[in-house]
Amino acid sequence: MKKLLYSTLCVVGLLTTTTACSDFLDTSSPSVVDADFVFSNIETARAAMTGAYEQWRKTASTNIFGDGLFYASDVTGSDIERHPEAFTNQPGRHYPECLYQNGNYASSYGLLSYQKENDTYANLFSTIGKANAVINAMQKASNFESFMNAGQPSELSQLYGEAIALRTCAYRELIKYFGDVPYQTKNGVAAQGLTPRDSIYDACIADLRTVEPLMFRVGETAAMQKNMLSRTFVQGFIGRLCLEAAGYQTRRTDLGADFYKDGNGNVITFEKKGVANNNSEYGRRSDWKNLYAVAKEYYKACIENSGTAVFHQTDPRSAGKNGEVYDNPHQYFFQQMNNLEYADESIYEYAMTQGTGNDSRSYAIGRVSSGGSSKAYPCKAYGQARINPAFYYGMFNPQDKRRDVSACVTGSNGKGVEKLIPFSPGSTANGGGITMNKWDEARMANPYVAKQRTSGINGPYMRLSEIYLSYAEACAATDDPMTAKIYLNMVRERSFPEGQAKTDEFVATCGSVLNAVIQERGFEYAGEGDRRWTLIRTGQLPESIKSIKEMTLKMIEGLKTNGYYTFENGNTISSYVWTKLVDAKSIYGHRLTTQCPQDKTDDSVLNPGWRGQNNDWESFSLTAATPDNPYPIYGSATPQTNLSIKGIFTYIDPNSAEAAALEADGYTKTAWGADIVKYEDEYYKYLFYDYDYQKAPIYLWPFTPNILSTGGFTNGYGFKQE
Repeated sequence: MKKLLYSTLCVVGLLTTTTACSDFLDTSSPSVVDADFVFSNIETARAAMTGAYEQWRKTASTNIFGDGLFYASDVTGSDIERHPEAFTNQPGRHYPECLYQNGNYASSYGLLSYQKENDTYANLFSTIGKANAVINAMQKASNFESFMNAGQPSELSQLYGEAIALRTCAYRELIKYFGDVPYQTKNGVAAQGLTPRDSIYDACIADLRTVEPLMFRVGETAAMQKNMLSRTFVQGFIGRLCLEAAGYQTRRTDLGADFYKDGNGNVITFEKKGVANNNSEYGRRSDWKNLYAVAKEYYKACIENSGTAVFHQTDPRSAGKNGEVYDNPHQYFFQQMNNLEYADESIYEYAMTQGTGNDSRSYAIGRVSSGGSSKAYPCKAYGQARINPAFYYGMFNPQDKRRDVSACVTGSNGKGVEKLIPFSPGSTANGGGITMNKWDEARMANPYVAKQRTSGINGPYMRLSEIYLSYAEACAATDDPMTAKIYLNMVRERSFPEGQAKTDEFVATCGSVLNAVIQERGFEYAGEGDRRWTLIRTGQLPESIKSIKEMTLKMIEGLKTNGYYTFENGNTISSYVWTKLVDAKSIYGHRLTTQCPQDKTDDSVLNPGWRGQNNDWESFSLTAATPDNPYPIYGSATPQTNLSIKGIFTYIDPNSAEAAALEADGYTKTAWGADIVKYEDEYYKYLFYDYDYQKAPIYLWPFTPNILSTGGFTNGYGFKQE
């Protein structure tokens, strides 16, 4: 894929100023160039914008997704996602993930337990500073009014819209993790004092609505690729911000009764849920429906003309050259990303370059590998994002094609061989349980085997399925369930065999179309970290936590009592499974499996699907072949690379003739659910540790000491002040 190559051109320092530890709250990026010179033509204007894009890309890839706050809590802290390591091994991550033990631990949590100074907060404000430098300079240019009043997009109005959208991306992330933050739109002015998040939301939404008609849709011009912020993105982003601004959030009560105001300065009232906690309350704006109405408008516009973004309802691939069976459009999206292509369904991806950077896909958010940090097949993939076993077994419909794309019971040993991942606490494929499976370096067309964290897989920030499901949510919440069901059904139908989506039955089980849409997001984005924030903003976090805790306890008790537990959907998890390595390439013609065909569900290599190993690891060997060793990775033309697993969804009695026959056939009895029982505290006790389902959830992160000392404000939510 052609990546955005950020120019080394510096427009006399316009966007290249760095900040020191002592002044990182300063969002300035001072220009010594006349605005008319910089923005007199699109070449110099575009060069001025590249620094802001690069700051955002580095912040997103490292400080949010790669090792940042999303990595620490979003991909681990929901009812469907969890962490891999023992709770006591990573308290800096696990206490924020579990809502600080019902808020009780907030006052004991060290402000630098996980975050560092000059970390996520500082880098997001650096992004804002660089975006402000472009915005302010363009506003001062003599041609600003001309291109803003033209009534149609131009290259300059497009670039101005990108700067506004980029600044808004940074504010969206700041609000999500810190709540109320300073709001700064002027270049060269330090960001100090807290601004109510509601005012920031309203201002950002208004800014985006202003620039939206003056921007190009994705693909509308040759320059508008999916690594650029387009009109299509802004339409979807207006909708996203409206849903979040209208949603439930935990707000401070120690800032004064009239602190929370809208964008016009009016004091806001809230619909509250649960009880107060650490001088904070959980609620949503009383005018939330107005924001949902705006969201509907822009989501509809995005759907009606989505540029070159395509929502595939069927898999566009034919059968693979080695006999692979595809038939899974959800799977196709991630295969395109693994191939380093812009995915058809993507609206915006922040660009990565293979061999450089700190790429969280697949190291942190993907299928795990126990390989070394370099020269491995594939290299180490830690696997911060894991899947709750009760969700995998008990909530995912066995017919849902997204299950195997989302989650996998096997990883890689780093030497080109598949490995069952034990439920014992750990990382890589050596422990931690079921892995997130959507990004896998073994599945890449050109895997980078030289070094970990450098896969080159882009970061997906918006895609069409989000637009469809969010539009459905907005419709359902504003008394239009019929339209909501149309778009819910479009997402569901492509994920099931024909006639198996059963949307009406699903809606009835969920209790309403709105609840069904929220649940559907869980299946669509499992492992991607969407679920935590979705449950928070929709007010469904307490009920969802209670449900998964109860389901997990029943599973553990069943495993203790019977050696297995069968969920309502028919899936059974057992204390033990039986495994054997086989030469899949000789048997099937390929090592990487795809969608398990409906008539092959009893095949213990093909089901669960979308796993295995690279079809041709040999060609990526860093060791040259020799006459004595023509297969330098495996040492054999017929290596046993794939794992056959018996009993993964059905119970096999360890004392039965069936078990004896398997062992006689070379299968090994392997602990599976027995490890969940052995490490019961990890899977039950520490799953939202001590949360009572009533108190306002403390999901936010504290400001660090440097932020407090230079920002002129205090921590809330029960956190320390130093």
